[in-house]
Amino acid sequence: MKKLSEPEFFFWATGIEDTFITAPHAATGRTLDEYELTQHYDRWIDDIQLMRELGVSHARYGIPWHRINPQPNAWNWEFADKTLGLMLDLGVEPIVDLIHYGLPPWIEGAWLHPDFPRYVAEYTRRAAERFKGRIHMWTPLNEPRVTAWYCGKLGWWPPNLRGWRGFLKVMLGVCKGIVESTKALRAVDDENVAVHVDATDLYESDDPNLSEEVSRRQEIVFLALDLVSGRVTEGHSLYRWLLKNGVRELDLAWFAENSIDLEMIGINLYPLFSRKILVRAPRLRIKMPYSDATIVERLARLYYERYRVPVFISETASLGSIKRRADWLRDSVQSARRAREAGIPLVGYTWWPLFALVTWAYRQGTKPPAYYIKQMGLWDLKADDQGNLHRTRTGLVDMYKDLVSTGAMSVGSVGTIEGQVLQERT
Repeated sequence: MKKLSEPEFFFWATGIEDTFITAPHAATGRTLDEYELTQHYDRWIDDIQLMRELGVSHARYGIPWHRINPQPNAWNWEFADKTLGLMLDLGVEPIVDLIHYGLPPWIEGAWLHPDFPRYVAEYTRRAAERFKGRIHMWTPLNEPRVTAWYCGKLGWWPPNLRGWRGFLKVMLGVCKGIVESTKALRAVDDENVAVHVDATDLYESDDPNLSEEVSRRQEIVFLALDLVSGRVTEGHSLYRWLLKNGVRELDLAWFAENSIDLEMIGINLYPLFSRKILVRAPRLRIKMPYSDATIVERLARLYYERYRVPVFISETASLGSIKRRADWLRDSVQSARRAREAGIPLVGYTWWPLFALVTWAYRQGTKPPAYYIKQMGLWDLKADDQGNLHRTRTGLVDMYKDLVSTGAMSVGSVGTIEGQVLQERT
């Protein structure tokens, strides 16, 4: 059986945007449930059939914890059973997002609740037991750094903290949950693979006076993975900065003592977000120029050289016209191929999302969901006069299908990632 690190191994995937923010916005009263806003709760059968049409072997797919576990000790798995069951029946292996930003509203204080790690471990255990022997790939928490940013640095989402101290408080809670969730997955079934997915950025600056800040920001990009894998010890480049901003040595010691092995890393990257240029004019500011596709190779190399485990592109897409999206698909796939040819075990590619999404601005806005649609998918979303969102096929569908069917990345064995990870463990 081939290993993940062997050159032949590769899988194609897609996914449906699954952000869940259950707390109502203070001014508008709105929550943010992407499945509701894109009408996926009603159209899930057709949407999953679109995955099958693409011919992908895998799909990242979130299950809504807030609906599964609407109050303490109450569980309803109906939606997860139906959706994940259909994916399996159609031969699409789920990479299950257990948390995609939001938590059930009864967890007061969100990530800062002292029992959050226990709650998420129980949720994970129940999910893993329910699908034992059928699903082996799980993302404990999508984008821990972005979660900490919006919940702790900007104060947009619960627990609505601000500043670097708030960011780090949330980060510690999030990462403790990841550790406990990963342990629960392994305890239920040693064939389970925790796929650690985070947003990734490449920081740069033309101003030599900002070199120290550039380095610090780049290290913060890796902070969640470094924490859960027990790497943040006294020699770590952020160690003193963390202590200065309220993190206790006791907290860091906990991660060192409870470290988990990283077996597979997903990197979320977008040409419109992932390149960050620091400037001071007159105060520190971040520019985000549209990146060319070489950023795929650069980021894949950064992660592989740091962690020495297989990586995959767990999200990528471009915003805008069909041509712009097609250009990014073509160019990013070519860049991924070059990374593989250079010996980087980049083992998968995910176009995310399958169809358009409703932007996060909906939660603080006042217009109907269709106003906030961003066309980033293979299918567009088009609203009719009644507000129904129709999945409208674009030329990107056939382009992606051709990549999948022709083995454009020297596709090898695509259905047994968990077995190959087990081989790597031993």
